[in-house]
Amino acid sequence: MSAEYESVKPPESELVIVTGMSGAGRTTVAHALEDQDWYVVENLPPAMLGPLTELMSRSQGSIPKMAVVMDVRSKDMFPEIRDALANLTSSGVKYRLVYLDASDEVLVRRFEQGRRPHPLQGDGRIVDGIQREREITRELREAAEIILDSSTMSVHDLARSVNELFSESGPIILRINVMSFGFKYGLPTDANYVADVRFIPNPHWVPELRPQTGRDKEVSDYVLSQTGTAEFIENYLKALEPVFEGYRRENKHYATIAVGCTGGKHRSVATSIELGRRLAQLPNVRVNVSHRDLGRE
Repeated sequence: MSAEYESVKPPESELVIVTGMSGAGRTTVAHALEDQDWYVVENLPPAMLGPLTELMSRSQGSIPKMAVVMDVRSKDMFPEIRDALANLTSSGVKYRLVYLDASDEVLVRRFEQGRRPHPLQGDGRIVDGIQREREITRELREAAEIILDSSTMSVHDLARSVNELFSESGPIILRINVMSFGFKYGLPTDANYVADVRFIPNPHWVPELRPQTGRDKEVSDYVLSQTGTAEFIENYLKALEPVFEGYRRENKHYATIAVGCTGGKHRSVATSIELGRRLAQLPNVRVNVSHRDLGRE
């Protein structure tokens, strides 16, 4: 009596490379991933990345999720990370590159509060080390699939963002952050797409609406009923359809859509909420709506 056996292929392992600016939250991200049962390796020299991924591939699924944290503590070896990542790609190893960032002002404050020097400042100032690190990591930031700007995040906010990004498996879940902002406060550094809704009449000039925000029904109704608003939202959603399809083909999981008006209080808030509501109706899409500048006026 003979029997046929079907070979069972172990689940494909996930590899995440975490890098970015010192003081931007890499340790917080590492701890958050460990809490989700990721195998985390910190401060790995780039030359060890290849052997480590070989070990992972030979584990037969015993290491299903691995995160590698690489940073400027590797000093002169750090530029070699580009070659190490290129070798992974040429070897057919799939990975996701996460870059942690924050504004210079926030990074300086964090180093001063911690009373520690920046690892690259030498005999100079903290800001000198920050600028040198930005130059070294510029290409990595440009190549990153996910950029997390922790400038306005607490450690708990950052950990929560990581949990939302990496907590699920199965079909690719696109995690879309729709963020309202005010142009007068500057563009969000982590925005993948920016929409300008300053063409909509400003509720600021309507006395009874001025003290309210885009979260209030009266303001939302006013903004969404203006000529061109509904058409803009509809066309913007259609423009995003091929983008989302491309993200899935390229195994990308995250994007930030920034919607801006002058102060980030009325038009951008109402439009972001409506855009987020419409996006949440799409399959395999998780949407978070945030308001960067609400309350700053």
